[in-house]
Amino acid sequence: MAAGVVRKKTGQFQTFVYLCNSRSCYGCNKAEKMKFYNRTSELAELQRIQNLSFSDHSRLTVVTGRRRIGKTSLVMKSVENLPTIYLFVGRKSEATLCAEFIPIISQSLDTFVPAEIRTFRSLFQYLMELASQRSFNLVIDEFQEFYNINESVYSDIQNIWDTYRKKSRMNLIVSGSVYSLMQKLFQNKKEPLFGRADNIIKLAAFDLATLKEIMRDHNPGYTNDDLLALYTFTAGVPKYVELFCDNINLNVDEMISFMVRENSPLTDEGKNLLIEEFGKNYATYFSILSAISGGINTQPEIEAALGDKSIGGQIKRLIEDYNIIVRQRPIMAKEGSQTVRYEIQDNFIRFWFNYFDRYRSLIEIKNFIGLQTIIKSDYPTYSGIMLERYFKQQFAESFQYRAIGSWWEPKGVQNEIDIVALKLEKNKAVAVEVKRHRKNFKPELLAAKVEHLKHKLLPKHQIEMLCLSLDDM
Repeated sequence: MAAGVVRKKTGQFQTFVYLCNSRSCYGCNKAEKMKFYNRTSELAELQRIQNLSFSDHSRLTVVTGRRRIGKTSLVMKSVENLPTIYLFVGRKSEATLCAEFIPIISQSLDTFVPAEIRTFRSLFQYLMELASQRSFNLVIDEFQEFYNINESVYSDIQNIWDTYRKKSRMNLIVSGSVYSLMQKLFQNKKEPLFGRADNIIKLAAFDLATLKEIMRDHNPGYTNDDLLALYTFTAGVPKYVELFCDNINLNVDEMISFMVRENSPLTDEGKNLLIEEFGKNYATYFSILSAISGGINTQPEIEAALGDKSIGGQIKRLIEDYNIIVRQRPIMAKEGSQTVRYEIQDNFIRFWFNYFDRYRSLIEIKNFIGLQTIIKSDYPTYSGIMLERYFKQQFAESFQYRAIGSWWEPKGVQNEIDIVALKLEKNKAVAVEVKRHRKNFKPELLAAKVEHLKHKLLPKHQIEMLCLSLDDM
């Protein structure tokens, strides 16, 4: 479920693959054939809640996740061919929004809506009263924007919802792309809508099986390096996957050339994505993320890179409020251990800081060829790091392990193992060295590290040693 409609030639015809998260995706009626990738469990959950809403009483579902992840596409897929009102909250006055919403509601449900309604409170109450007579879906997109329009709308919704919920049959779905605000709205005890959501669905990027399926559909002769590039550059985020599918052949060189060019849609994507979260005080956050993307990944090192600026508060918010970085400790380290590295979770954001942000001067003078050359030169090293991430995700998606991570000691770079995974079976583990090419693997070096790991941490474990390379994807 990426974003957009992807044309795919089959014989003499063109079919269309449905990868849409645009806000009008439900109107893509020109498509001859549509394919909706993945999201099976999320669709099943939305449909389960919808059935309860229509047969019992109203339910509220929150769909959240980073920008471009396919929230709108998922929601509109779940309400296909059912009575549905879709309201997009743009940054306009409340009266203007209501004036726009009234004809949408009237047309969607073939019902009369009083034209004099000028507040969302009155409009929502009217809809809840209507839901006591008939069942329908109400989808409110970019729900967090009411913060910028009239914050009291959330208290109004809470009061009306509490009054009508048990005696109406509305399936209310709200979604929003500013993750920190959506989390605050529904999970902060001080907010009026705290505890009102019956379910919160956080959309993640495509899993590896889906990326492989997309590669097979759009480049049947793909190499594993092409698959790794798609994973590295897009993070499995549907919109970015769609951009590649709709414009180029899915191979490493074409992906780089498409990303790095004049008028590329990705040049400012990282900045736009994060400023939406951070607001105008984004400079320190950007400096932290830039440092982490460049391999400066401990708090003392980051603070030194920022001129000895204290960043504890920003680090905490990047983890807890914005969900952008993660705190990594060696596997089986205690929660309070000071041996900590920070990583950017999102592959695309990591890549954007590493190249689009770091080499902004090249972009300013339109030297896209120069930046392409840098990325292509760096790619074997950079993608090697991403290959390690790929295999960690592959291990996680196999559901055969109870813990997956890396292992290192605070001192001594030799005592570091790329992946250590503890199996579900008691006292069994896997230690992995990741290499792009297996010929560079030195088994005796890994064996020495594993022996040290056993002695220090896993004396009773049977540890399997592996080298994983491009060939194993």
